[in-house]
Amino acid sequence: MKADFDLTNLAFTHVDSLVKHLGIEFTEAGEGYLTARMPVDGRTHQPFGILHGGASVVLAESLGSVASWMLLDDPKTQQAVGLEINANHIRPVRSGWVYGRCTPIHTGRTTHIWDVRITDEADKLVCISRLTVAIVSRQ
Repeated sequence: MKADFDLTNLAFTHVDSLVKHLGIEFTEAGEGYLTARMPVDGRTHQPFGILHGGASVVLAESLGSVASWMLLDDPKTQQAVGLEINANHIRPVRSGWVYGRCTPIHTGRTTHIWDVRITDEADKLVCISRLTVAIVSRQ
């Protein structure tokens, strides 16, 4: 990722989106990583009052997709789209915030692969995800 990237630009791109609806906030972009946080509340709970696994996957895919977008040679002619994602849910979270950190495994010309680790407020691992992103032409 570009360490000097202005994260305030991301708020504009996510107006009226799932990212905004779930309360996901991108918090830091550094050399080789991107972080975000997501509230654990009624928007992200499953019926039994714990963090929905799908919400964790949304956080993971959002991090990887944005990280890929930040690496595009020409965002006017290219876009980054999710190709495959997997997730292992490790422990439940009932409230508070979860924190995602995305780091690259591979950043090639046409695909990027990301490792995303999601932790709770005590820094305990909640979910591990791997995302493959395709770099395609805008149509």
